[in-house]
Order: sequence, then C-alpha cells, then structure tokens
Amino acid sequence: MDAEEIAEGRERWAKRYASAAKRDADFTTLSGLEVEPAYGPPEGHADPRMDRIGWPGEFPFTRGLYPTGYRGRPWTIRQFSGFGNAEQTNARYKMLLGAGGGGLSVAFDMPTLMGRDSDEPESLGEVGHCGVAIDSTDDMDRLFGGIDLGAVTTSMTISGPAIPIFCMYLAAAERQGVDIATLDGTLQTDIHKEYIAQKEWLFPPEPHLRLIGDLMAYCAENIPRYKPLSVSGYHIREAGSTAAQELAFTLADGFSYVELGRSRGLDVDVFAPGLSFFFDAHIDFFEEIAKFRAARRIWAKWLRDVYGATTERAQWLRFHTQTAGVSLTAQQPYNNVVRTAVEALAAVMGGTNSLHTNALDETLALPTDQSAEIALRTQAVLREETGVTNVADPLGGSWYVEALTDKIEAEAEDLFLQILALGGESGTDPAEVAREAMRADAAGRHAIGPVTSGILRGIEDGWFNARIAEAAFTYQQQLEDGTKHIVGVTKLHDTVTPDLEILRISGEVEQGQRAALAERRAGRDNAAVERALAEIVAAARGTANMIEPILDAARAEATLGEICGALRGEWGDYRETTAF
Repeated sequence: MDAEEIAEGRERWAKRYASAAKRDADFTTLSGLEVEPAYGPPEGHADPRMDRIGWPGEFPFTRGLYPTGYRGRPWTIRQFSGFGNAEQTNARYKMLLGAGGGGLSVAFDMPTLMGRDSDEPESLGEVGHCGVAIDSTDDMDRLFGGIDLGAVTTSMTISGPAIPIFCMYLAAAERQGVDIATLDGTLQTDIHKEYIAQKEWLFPPEPHLRLIGDLMAYCAENIPRYKPLSVSGYHIREAGSTAAQELAFTLADGFSYVELGRSRGLDVDVFAPGLSFFFDAHIDFFEEIAKFRAARRIWAKWLRDVYGATTERAQWLRFHTQTAGVSLTAQQPYNNVVRTAVEALAAVMGGTNSLHTNALDETLALPTDQSAEIALRTQAVLREETGVTNVADPLGGSWYVEALTDKIEAEAEDLFLQILALGGESGTDPAEVAREAMRADAAGRHAIGPVTSGILRGIEDGWFNARIAEAAFTYQQQLEDGTKHIVGVTKLHDTVTPDLEILRISGEVEQGQRAALAERRAGRDNAAVERALAEIVAAARGTANMIEPILDAARAEATLGEICGALRGEWGDYRETTAF
C-alpha cells in the first residue's frame, strides 16, 4: 500500500474514531505521557503489509472490530463458574458480580453435560463435581435466584443437551417476568467440536445439526440479541492441538454453521452476527496474539467472499477467551497465577471481547472462593493498572507479530484445503474452492455445504482425532527430550509451597439433588409432562421447529434426562470411529 492510500486510511479511521463513543477515562501512561488511540506507519511512508493489517475497526479487522479499541468499551470479565447445587453456585455468582464480574458463565456437571438426570445410574458419584447440577427448570430458577436475567448477560458452556438447557433458561426468565425477547448472552451449542475433541455428544451428527438449525432460526426471530452458537476452539486446543489447528478447525466449524443457516433460508447478514467464538489463550504469548488477529482476518474474508455477508457486523468475529487450563500444573500451583496472567494479557493484546481467567487450583479441584477472587483480580489489574486499554492493537506493525499472523493464517488455509478435500473438493485457494463448490452444486451433493461435507467425513473417518493426537504426541516428546520445559514439572522441581486446601464437593450434594428431583416429579403434573414429551417425539419425526415443544416440556418441569431420553429413543446413540 502506498503512502497516499495509507494517509487516506488514517484519515478515514480518525473520523470514525472521533464519532464513536469513548469511556470517560484517562488514556495516558503511568507517567502522564499522551498516547494515540492507534498507531500506523509514519506519515509519508508506504507499507506493503497495510492491506492485510488495516486500521482498527476496518475490514479485514486484523486490528480489532472497533475504531476505538478498548477505549470505547473494555472486554467483559466473564468468569466461568459452577459447582455443587444451584444454591451454592448462585452464591458464587453473586460474589463474582459483586466483585466486578461483568457477566455470568455457567459450568455444568458431567451428568448435565451428557443429558442425564442426577438420579440416573450413569450419574453416580459425578453430581455437582465439575459444575452445577441442573435437572429441570426448578434448578434453573434457583441458579439465578435474585439475579435479573434481563439485566445480565449469561453464557452457558454446553453442547449436546444445549437446547433443552436453553429452554429451561427461557422458562426461568419467564417465571422472573422477563421478556425473553430482551435476553442477551451466548449458548455454546457447537456439536462439531464435541466429535472432534470433547466427546460430549448425545446423538449422531445430523440430528444435532437439525436442533442447532432450529435454534438459530428461533433466536433470529424471537431473541435477536442472544447468540445461539458459540463455536469453540478451546476444547480442541485443550485436547492437544497446535494453535493453527485450533484456529483452522474452529473456523471451519464456524463456516459449517454458516452453511447450515443458509440451508435454512436464513439471511447471512441477519444470523451471522449471532455467531460467536470461544478460544484458548495458551502460554506462548506472541503465537496466541497472532492467532487471534489471524482469526478475525480469515473470518471476515470468508464471510464476505464465500458466504456473501455485506455488513460489517456479519463479517465480525467476536470471541470469548479462556486461559489455558491444560497449561496449569498441580506441582507448584502458585506458578499458575503467573501463567494465567501472561495468557490473559495475550488475549487482551489480541483483542478479545470477553475473558475468563483460570484459578490456580483448577488442576486439583474446582476453585475456592480465594482462588476465584485472585483469578478475577488478575483481569482487574490488567484493565485498571497496565495501560493496555489505551491503544488499539498495540503490537500491530511489529515485524514478528505480523509475520507470525501471516504464518498461522497460511497454516490454517492449508488445513481448510485438507478439510475441503475430505468432502471431495480440490484446489489451491480454499476460499475459492468453497465458493465454486457452492455455486456449482448448491442443491446437489453439497446441499449441506462443502465445508460441512468435509467436517462430517473427517469426523466419520477419525481424521480430526488423528491430527490432534499427532500434535499432542509431538509436544509430549519435546517435553521428554528437553526441547520444551514446564517450570516445576520438567525443571526447577524444588519448592517450599505447602499443599493447597481445595474445594471438595460433599456427597450430600448428590443425595440432596436426588431427593429434590424425586419430590419435584411427585409434585408436578405428570400427565402434562407426558404430553409434552410426546409432542417432542412427534416434532422429531416431522420437520417443524423443535424449540417450542422442548420449551413447553421445560415449562412443565420435564427433566433434562426425560427430554434427552425421548430424543435418544428416536434418534439413537452415536459411537465414534477410532483413529488408532
């Protein structure tokens, strides 16, 4: 890009910045030095990279979605939390909100994640241990008791049974007197990453995709502010992938959901703004920053050039970040505070929209109140003391960061080509391959979309599992041969740190949950529950949107296990193909 084009871009950005709302805050350094809201090449200088880098708030959004950066609005502090029963987690939520949290993020226990009730045999010993136990709308009522769902954004990390859980959330909001049309938040719902990495699915892929398509259509029509789909790379990275694999597999999943929305006749400019992303912030500081910047650029280009999005909001990649749980160690756990701070800073420098910081004791148990507060305050220190909110994309233009951003983008594009090839498409430019496949055969073999075809084949063949396993094995070899190090584990083993006091979930939680569930079943209108479950099965056998019948079941206090069991009976279970 020549000097004149850069000057025009700077002027265009400056006008947008001037007209945008800014926070009433001091944007100087600690010593009082004035800093610009964004930086670019020196005036009068050309820079061939500027067409890929751009200015904050301008396509391809490498440098962020907003011309103001965090001067307009800082990232949302959204701590992931849930344990025991609804009352215990409710108390933690009120503590987090009172201590500066900007939104809630619900962690569910394993039975809930697998669509099981707390009194099912498969749930024995797991109730409330890795998150909160939710069996019916009554639990959801108590989970958010005293918290106005119309005034707080709520994220829920759940995929297999996401739709029944969401319907319980809607029913709880109705019971509070909240108009569900005003609700704001995010539901994960991303089933592709379950088959690829986390393994918490309920049915074969196609029924799950049907439910996701129904939810996208329902939210677009009835709950426009709520984001029905958070595409998750976090679990892919935690399973052992590289940064480029996390980026490529996550964005490919996102492209598949765009194809799903289009196949439902939805307008991409209307439903794409309802998609959000969830990434891991790992310990390699600069690699993570480059990954986030590349993610925005790739998504914007594909949404515009492949899927026809014409508005900026439809081209934006909004993402939540969580620091890397897999980087934390049980040995010398206070080192985890340092790791989390570095990872959180990488997420911020990469322009995250919201952030969760892990607690130092999470390799041993769910966080204590004290460790949760330290994790929360880590974000507060970054936001209030470091000056990182003063300048948009402060590392933009760095030779290293820009080269690394380009390299990760190139690796991701190579993986896109491999995914498209799994679906029967070949070429050298992945975006062009996808675009031409859609043009040539929109209603034929790629009625579900060329990227979706490749993902489903990759799941069926175990291709994703094999790629991630290879990456994890390579990293383990590097740790064992001394190429890579983990402080306190592979070197510097001596420590004076005593054992931590950890949060333990009493067996009384499971006993109480089972007793409450039995009492709830005895006190509800069981005939109404049976009718609602029959309506769900009837809808599953037809083509109608399934959200309303599932919502009716939630209103009637049908349990999660009953709803998911009815659907399992209709659609069956799924067994994955082993890759090795």
